[in-house]
Amino acid sequence: MPGDPHGFEYDVQRGGDVVITHHGRRATVLRGPRAPEFLAEVEGGDPQQVMARWTGNDKRGNERAARQHPRNRDR
Repeated sequence: MPGDPHGFEYDVQRGGDVVITHHGRRATVLRGPRAPEFLAEVEGGDPQQVMARWTGNDKRGNERAARQHPRNRDR
């Protein structure tokens, strides 16, 4: 599906921080209690979806479909 997230990777650093990258560029760094929370969630679900949501990049791909919706055509 074209709207599915892809290109995300994560790396656990020596100090416990988690660095999430998107197509090789740093998207975010999770520190403190957020890092283990993320790791638990990413192991239990679709890793690409989880990383997209944690980076705030989860609503991409549907903008074109929304623009074509009959309710939005006149705008």
